Amino acid sequence: QVQLVESGGGLVQPGGSLRLSCAASGNIFSRSTMGWYRQAPGKQRELVATITSDDYTNYVDSVKGRFTISRENAKNTVYLQMNSLKPEDTAVYYCNAVFISFNVATYWGQGTQVTVSS
Repeated sequence: QVQLVESGGGLVQPGGSLRLSCAASGNIFSRSTMGWYRQAPGKQRELVATITSDDYTNYVDSVKGRFTISRENAKNTVYLQMNSLKPEDTAVYYCNAVFISFNVATYWGQGTQVTVSS
């Protein structure tokens, strides 16, 4: 069973930065596509960024140029560097792992709160 544990959330002023981390257990990390999603109050969960096992990245338009997703396979960890944060970035951020073999296995972390406010 894979477990994902996020950390790094908190309160930051507009224009500030945070780095989220997601540590994964198990031995499938390097072969998984990893992603960050977020869910604001009253809204649906949305994709923020993904990174494949080959390091191809994808971002939602609203964070392009401000957020960077990266992974460190030796540490089974994926990161989300968030710069120039805006109040509309306020949400619970969730780590996601998708591993495809004979079927598709999807895993979620418990989430970490990011609040952007002055």
